[in-house]
Amino acid sequence: MPTFFIKHLTKYSYSNLIIDGANQIMLHPIQDEFQSVSSHTLSINTNPKIETYTDFFGNTVGTFMILEPHNFLSVISEIEIKTKEKIFPNDLKPINEQWEELKNIKHKPDFIDYLKYKTFDGTDSILELLNTKDLNILSPFKIVLELCEYIYSNFKYIQGITNVDSKLDHVWSLKAGVCQDFTNILLQMVRMLGIPARYVSGYICPNESGSRGEGATHAWIEVYIPFYGWLGIDPTNNAIANEYHVRLAVGRDYKDCAPVKGVFKGNAISDLLVKVKVSTFKNNEELKISLKKEELEVSNNSYLQNVKLLQQMQQQQ
Repeated sequence: MPTFFIKHLTKYSYSNLIIDGANQIMLHPIQDEFQSVSSHTLSINTNPKIETYTDFFGNTVGTFMILEPHNFLSVISEIEIKTKEKIFPNDLKPINEQWEELKNIKHKPDFIDYLKYKTFDGTDSILELLNTKDLNILSPFKIVLELCEYIYSNFKYIQGITNVDSKLDHVWSLKAGVCQDFTNILLQMVRMLGIPARYVSGYICPNESGSRGEGATHAWIEVYIPFYGWLGIDPTNNAIANEYHVRLAVGRDYKDCAPVKGVFKGNAISDLLVKVKVSTFKNNEELKISLKKEELEVSNNSYLQNVKLLQQMQQQQ
């Protein structure tokens, strides 16, 4: 069982002072037979109290408030975790029984949300591709692997040309993007076949073969294989998710799994910085949090915070 040490920094810088920041974090790694969390700490500026609950999809969700005026939000998550390889068995039932089982479960509450898909510019092309597949000789597992390879071979991995709000139509026309984009496309393909699939947010850890998506949060899908269960498929790396994939959350899409999100009061524009460092050994190197001089001043002077915020509100009136 390999052990990984993960440091994840999320920092929002605001152009003006804000108040009443209500935030949600999904940074608590999943704990099960394939992931054993040795330790997990969260460090947030102003040290707010974090409340946690379990959501509909079984994820641990944290929430906190920062009521006082502030012009940045810093969240550092540090994880020590052991992972175990998930072996796919070769002794499943015949292919026709697997497809029949998928028909039987499609209306069950546990799977309905993972079968819904959207129509977009690529839908017709995907249907044409799916019609070339012979379901009499291809098991759900085999056809998902073929679709994964299709995305890996036909979409280019290019950072910066898309964002978390990019539409499927945009990604399909570009035939390029990053892990989240490839995950969203594969989700559509698999669900159109009647195979339940869910979005997974997490990290990909360093390994000898190298992986695309290191140094940031990663995304892939999990598909439901009849008579087996959920299995991770990573279209960014054309691979079955293994012991190098650390899961944070699962859901219907990115919105269900966003690592950090929130709302606030104030007239401000936010700038986001994310850094992730994954190691196979523990070290004391800190992820650098670049604070501007005015952020340091505000964080150390509550009186100045309130004066500046009052001036802002007067100017807006």
